[in-house]
Amino acid sequence: MTISTGDTLPDATLVHMGAEGPEQVNLCERIKGRKVVIFAVPGAYTPTCHSAHVPSFIRAHDDLRAKGVDEVICVSVNDPFVMGAWGEATGATTAGITMLADPESTFTKALGLDFTAPPVGLIDRSQRYAMLVDDGTVKVLNVEGSPGECTISAGEALLDAL
Repeated sequence: MTISTGDTLPDATLVHMGAEGPEQVNLCERIKGRKVVIFAVPGAYTPTCHSAHVPSFIRAHDDLRAKGVDEVICVSVNDPFVMGAWGEATGATTAGITMLADPESTFTKALGLDFTAPPVGLIDRSQRYAMLVDDGTVKVLNVEGSPGECTISAGEALLDAL
């Protein structure tokens, strides 16, 4: 079953690249009592993710924070080393975006937002989406129809929905 507006996020442990190496992040604990934006991409360094999706949240970050968002989180089915490097390469980390890895696609599958595209090497990856979560409850959920699209899940589109 796919997550919907009004649903509570499933419990999940994601991985962040910290100063001393990979660190476990209990997502439910991290977002408890907070308003967060979570957006997901099919893969770090993939064309649309790299040139459109992450840059849209870099542009929208300060305006999202001004509207009461406590944290902006990017999730991808990648390892934390890749997510850390990608955050640095795109400027997302410097902009204040938290880059979290879902290395086994556990969170993505629990949301019901996974897909597989073997011809391009994407196995158990996340659909492209953006959501506003308030104290663990999904308030806004924008899922793209295709992995190559970045319109309704872009930072500016989510900002407009707030």
